[in-house]
Amino acid sequence: MENPILGLKPANVWKHFYALTQIPRPSGQMKEVTAFVENFGKSLGLNTLRDAADNICIRKPATKGYENRQTIILQAHVDMVPQANSDLQFDFSKDAIQPCVDGEWVKAKGTTLGADNGIGAAAIMAVLEATDMEHGPIEGLFTADEETGMFGAIAIRPDFLQGKILLNLDTEDYNELIIGCAGGADITATFQYGEEAVPSDAVAVKVSLTGMKGGHSGVDIHLGRANANQLMFRFLKAAVMLYNIRLSSASGGTLRNAIPREAFATIVVDGNRYEKFLELVAGYEKILNTEFEGIEDKISVKAEKVPSNGMKLMPIKTQHALIDAVTSCPNNIINRVALLPDLVETSINMAIINVGDGNAEVKFLARSASETKKGAICSQIESIFRLANANSFTVSGEYPGWSPNSNAPILKTMEAVFEQQRGHKPHVSVVHAGLECGIILSNVPGISAAVSFGPTIKFPHSPDEKVEIATVQKFWDYLTAVLTQAPKN
Repeated sequence: MENPILGLKPANVWKHFYALTQIPRPSGQMKEVTAFVENFGKSLGLNTLRDAADNICIRKPATKGYENRQTIILQAHVDMVPQANSDLQFDFSKDAIQPCVDGEWVKAKGTTLGADNGIGAAAIMAVLEATDMEHGPIEGLFTADEETGMFGAIAIRPDFLQGKILLNLDTEDYNELIIGCAGGADITATFQYGEEAVPSDAVAVKVSLTGMKGGHSGVDIHLGRANANQLMFRFLKAAVMLYNIRLSSASGGTLRNAIPREAFATIVVDGNRYEKFLELVAGYEKILNTEFEGIEDKISVKAEKVPSNGMKLMPIKTQHALIDAVTSCPNNIINRVALLPDLVETSINMAIINVGDGNAEVKFLARSASETKKGAICSQIESIFRLANANSFTVSGEYPGWSPNSNAPILKTMEAVFEQQRGHKPHVSVVHAGLECGIILSNVPGISAAVSFGPTIKFPHSPDEKVEIATVQKFWDYLTAVLTQAPKN
């Protein structure tokens, strides 16, 4: 039976998007999707290039009469964020996404959809394949491993691209034209420790904190959603103070740029205090649902006994240091732009925590439109972990912000086309989420300007991700109209 999304318009975009959903493409596993895109370009007889980072550039000549236009680079990343509901058995390394139509939206069954940025990639494929469009020279740029650190964009060399204008198709509100974004940095703190045995009278318990919405740590950070890592360690601190629990292991979050939706901890508690400990669990669930009423739907905090065979514990001193450090760290919005209070300037996401087997690792993603404020938040977190005597602290994967150019000729053209098609002006802005534009612009000095746009996508980086069907058609109509009006050389 044919998937319902193949009956949607524009058919040329949806068919390519469906094909991408059937290829496993989580970040870090680019081999199959890269080969797919490369073979697609070659099958069209177009000049197709592949660099050492598995970025693909497909060059399409201008149609007759448009040879004097500036070459436009259409860019999207082909990897996706792998997130699934905890009750679904799904292997992103080999299972195909199951897209479905849900009213006015396309979503996936229990997983991220990959519209971020599969819809952008599909649109580029449709442009490259089209024989009935008028346009100047085009380069279709498909970048790798954007979601885990923008590694594909970082590796692009100046001679890989010839275009003068970069159109990034990775924006998630069809009414917006983005002309700038925040920069970012990854932060990692680690503790190493010798493990200790479980006392004979202790009860082993697994605590599960689930049910949160999560989301994109740039796009959704202003929504005030619960961070499972932060809340789990807040609970652990209370449990230590009240019942002297001991920590064996903990885990929460899987991606640097996703707000963690779930966290788990395995602890031991004195058998005589187990029932009282369960009261703390139930009370904490009520507290969290009260605090996040109107933001989260239903936060679940559960505890269940588990076997203690083979279990080892973190030393008390290290446990105190880790819990105190994590609960001291800032999370969420740090500040907003002074003159534009609706715009987040600096934020931090406590993205991933893994504790066990003698090692504790805490990972953050810092974002800021200000390089100095980005450095300041990294330094603040470093100070916290140094005071806690962490064994190591690193800042890595730094990427620059993208400085806006509101006077670029391509932007003026795009504003005019937008207003002509839709009867109102676009919202031209900068975004807190990281985009590859700033990196590509810094790597390829010959590019004079960049703009990002796309259809409306809600809740990226979570299993609630969905793309609005009607806006995909509007996005396609807008893209094709812009290509016919590219500036002349």
